[in-house]
Amino acid sequence: MAYPEPLEALIAAFERYPGIGRRSAERLAFHALRDREARGLAQAIERAYKQTVRCSVCANVAVKDPCRICADPERDAGLIAVVEEPRHVEAMERSGAFKGRYHVLMGAWNAAEGTEPEHLSIRALVDRLAQGGVRELILATDPDAEGEATGLLVAEAVESAIHPAPLITRLARGVPAGSSLEYLHRGILEDALEARRPLGPPRGRS
Repeated sequence: MAYPEPLEALIAAFERYPGIGRRSAERLAFHALRDREARGLAQAIERAYKQTVRCSVCANVAVKDPCRICADPERDAGLIAVVEEPRHVEAMERSGAFKGRYHVLMGAWNAAEGTEPEHLSIRALVDRLAQGGVRELILATDPDAEGEATGLLVAEAVESAIHPAPLITRLARGVPAGSSLEYLHRGILEDALEARRPLGPPRGRS
């Protein structure tokens, strides 16, 4: 037995989001119907949709164009970190360790989920680099299969279109501080072993 059409439409709307299957969409839909604050959620979504823009420089989500980072003269415009999503910009900003600027791809290359290279803002990145002034491009995509493929795609696009291309680097990966080896993913251990470095000069030498 099918649900009433308005409820089916709500379920279908939830189901379109990444990682949300039919069962999860049904639970979210019924929760929204029971929740007295659901109308506030709908209004918040509408407000966010109307009052945010995509930065014409870095493609991040912002309330002004250009965004606050691209408009900040104190940020290093010659250093660009390429990230998958706006939330990754916020993660790097919380660290306080990065003083350059960003380019947001708005996704990762994942054909299984319908995300193809043309859906990403790679062309905009190449056009941005063609203007000159960028000395280093940091690939800060996720350390998973999709992130690796996306980073390689970006590097190939830049190197084939920009001559000379800026230095292209990848975020270092290794064993997280405070972690236990027995719980680490195999890929993390492989990266850590490949990127190992000397602790210091051998004992007995100055």
